[in-house]
Amino acid sequence: MAPAPSRPLTFFDKVWRDHLVRDLGDGLALVYVDRVLLHELSGAIALEGLEAAGRTVRNPGLAFATVDHVADTRPGRTEETPVPDGAGFIRRLRAAAARHGVSYFDLGDPRQGIVHVVSPEQGIALPGTTLVCGDSHTCTVGGVGAFGWGIGSTDGEQALATQTVVRARPKTMRVAV
Repeated sequence: MAPAPSRPLTFFDKVWRDHLVRDLGDGLALVYVDRVLLHELSGAIALEGLEAAGRTVRNPGLAFATVDHVADTRPGRTEETPVPDGAGFIRRLRAAAARHGVSYFDLGDPRQGIVHVVSPEQGIALPGTTLVCGDSHTCTVGGVGAFGWGIGSTDGEQALATQTVVRARPKTMRVAV
């Protein structure tokens, strides 16, 4: 039986403990990822990288893709955007998500939107879950009690193939109000 902790565990301590697959030493850990979020800039790259390596998405039901950065905000929008090759980014993600069975929120889908809004609105980010996305704003899911990390396309490939990422345990601080 493990000794009792010297202090009560925080919510973060409990989520980290429940998602820790293995302590890798040197301050790194292999962490289980509940949801993988993809957008058109790095999502297609990660999915295509899996294909090139002969790998598949471990759990397509836990991966979600949406058009985010290049989507035009004007009514009547199409995949043609003012962003150079924006349409190409959208088409590549659409095709790669279909090949891998990943849920894809396309431009005409009422669920479509930026990942920071889609994830809590669609119940993808839930209290106590871990998420990754190729976007630095992923940590906004903390507002619903989830933990998110912004990752690159290489980490995206790992998360898609293994449902894990290598991360350093974030520092925490106590704030008394």
